[in-house]
Amino acid sequence: MPGEARTRSGVAAPLLVWAVTRTVLLLYVGKVFTMPGGLDVTSDVSVIYHGWFARLSSGTFPSDDVTWQYPPAAALAILSPGLLGGVLDYTSAFFALACASDAVVLGLLLYASRRRGRSCPGARRAGVWAWIAGVPLLGPTAYARYDLMVTALAVAALLAAARHPRTAGTLVGLGAMVKVWPALLLLGTPRGRTTRAVWLSAAATVLVLAAGFAATMPGSLDFLTGQRGRGTEVESVGSLVLHAARHFGWEGRVLLRYGSMEFVGPGVRLVSDAAVVLTGAGFGWLLLWRLRARTWTPGTLADAALAAVLVFVVTSRVLSPQYLIWLVGLAAVCLTLRSGRQALPAWLVLVATGLTQLEFPVRFADVVASDGLGVLVLAARNALLVAATVLTCVRLWRSTVPQAADAPDGGESADEAPRDDGAADTARDEDGTPAADARDGVPGMRGPDEKRLLT
Repeated sequence: MPGEARTRSGVAAPLLVWAVTRTVLLLYVGKVFTMPGGLDVTSDVSVIYHGWFARLSSGTFPSDDVTWQYPPAAALAILSPGLLGGVLDYTSAFFALACASDAVVLGLLLYASRRRGRSCPGARRAGVWAWIAGVPLLGPTAYARYDLMVTALAVAALLAAARHPRTAGTLVGLGAMVKVWPALLLLGTPRGRTTRAVWLSAAATVLVLAAGFAATMPGSLDFLTGQRGRGTEVESVGSLVLHAARHFGWEGRVLLRYGSMEFVGPGVRLVSDAAVVLTGAGFGWLLLWRLRARTWTPGTLADAALAAVLVFVVTSRVLSPQYLIWLVGLAAVCLTLRSGRQALPAWLVLVATGLTQLEFPVRFADVVASDGLGVLVLAARNALLVAATVLTCVRLWRSTVPQAADAPDGGESADEAPRDDGAADTARDEDGTPAADARDGVPGMRGPDEKRLLT
C-alpha cells in the first residue's frame, strides 16, 4: 500500500503540471492570451490547413499549392479535425487533437518509467519532465502545427521496439508517410531479427499506404519533387552566413517562399548547395556508424534516432520552429531509458527549444531583418543544436563502436547472435552483462543487477 501511494503521488505531480501548462497553451492558441511580438502563429491552421482540408475532402491533393510538400498520409492529420466537426470548428478541433497527441506522449513516457520502476524502485522520470517542460518551451507553435501527432508515433515506436518490433515498424512506416523524418528511427535497430522485423513491417506499411493513396487520390506522390526549389530559410544554421553578410553590404532579401521566409539573392544557392552536401556527409557518417557498431543496449535505438534527427535538422536548408518538437520527443525517450547515454545533449535540446520561442514568434521580425537581438538569439539556439549534434554523435560512436584495442578477434558478435523472434532483444553492455530484462521487455529495463551496473 505505501508503494502504491508513492506511485500515485509520483504520477499526480506530472499530471498536474502538464494540465496547467497545457491549459495556458490552449489559451494562447485560442487567442485569449497574446504572444509578444504580435505574430499570429495559428494562421497555418486556420488558413493553410483549413484550405487543404477542403481540397483533400474533395478527394484530391493540393499539388498546385507550393506549400504542400508532405507525404500522402499527412492528409490523415489534416483531415482528422473533421472527426469533431459536429462539436468544434476546424481550428478548435485541430488544437484539441494536438493536445490529445501531447497527452498520448505523456502517457507513454509515464508508462515506460513506471514499468522500469518495478525492478528499480524510485526510478527517475527525467524523460517525463523533459516532455512536460519542452512543449510549452516552444510555446503556441507546438499546438499550431501537426508535428505533435507525428512525434507521438515516433515515441510510441521507440518504446514498443523491444517487445513488439513489428508494431514499432508499422508505427515508423506510418510516421514516415506523414512527415518522412520518423524513417530515421530505422538506423538504430539492433541487428538480426529485430532489424528484419522492424524494417519489413515499416516497408510494408509504406507500400500499402502509398499504393492506397495513389489509387484513390491524384497527386499523392507529387511531394517527391516539391522540395527541389527550396532555398535557405532564415532560421536554419546555414542562414547565419547570410545574416552576417547583410551587415557587410550583401544585397539579398527575404521573401515568403514555399510557406516559409527564405533568403534570395547572390550566393544563396551556394549556401543551399553546401547544406545539401553537409546533409549527405552527415548521413554518410550515420551509415558508417551503422556498419561499425557492435554493441547495442536498450537505449541505442533512441540514442541513434536523436543523433540522426539532429544531423538532419542542423544541416537542413530549412529549420522550422516545430522541428524542435521532434527533438524534444526523442530527447524525452533518451532520458527515460536508463541505458541511454544522451542526457547532456537531451538537456541542450530543451534549452534550444526555449530559445526557439524567443526567436519565433517573439523576435521573428528582427530575425527576418537580420537585426540585433533576434539574430543573437537565433545564433545561440543554432549553436546549442550544433553542440548537441556533435555530442550525440560522439557518444553514440563511443558507446557502440569498439576501439581497436577492444575489437573482438573474430566470431559472431553479441548483437548478431540468434534471438527469439517477437521477444525482447537482450542487448549487452561492453562487459557482456545483459542490459535488458526480457521478462518486461521495456527499453531501459534491467534485471536484479541494475543498481550494481549503474554504480
